[in-house]
Amino acid sequence: QVQLVESGGGLVQAGGSLRLSCAASGRTFSTYAMGWFRQAPGKEREFVAAISWRGANTYYADSVKGRFTISRDNAKNTVYLQMNSLKPEDTAVYYCAADYQVVVVRTTPSVWGQGTQVTVSS
Repeated sequence: QVQLVESGGGLVQAGGSLRLSCAASGRTFSTYAMGWFRQAPGKEREFVAAISWRGANTYYADSVKGRFTISRDNAKNTVYLQMNSLKPEDTAVYYCAADYQVVVVRTTPSVWGQGTQVTVSS
């Protein structure tokens, strides 16, 4: 199975933007649906966005719809999360995830990255 490594987190002011990247090892990346989750302090991990293996279908949590965009580059084994108009409530550790089925990657993915911290200051 793939291994996932996130990058691109950091500190940004409210209204700013960040782009997260998730690099996957292995030659089967293009067969996986990919997702992003986040976990804020004291809260449960929650779904943020997902993309099908070819990138034809994308899904978003209502809280990020219109502000975040998930995309993938199968030639680079990488999935991205472009985050615009960031709010303090977006502060969390963001996790990349993978599974063979997009329905599963939105709920209980089998592969997880280690996470990257995003902090949005007001």
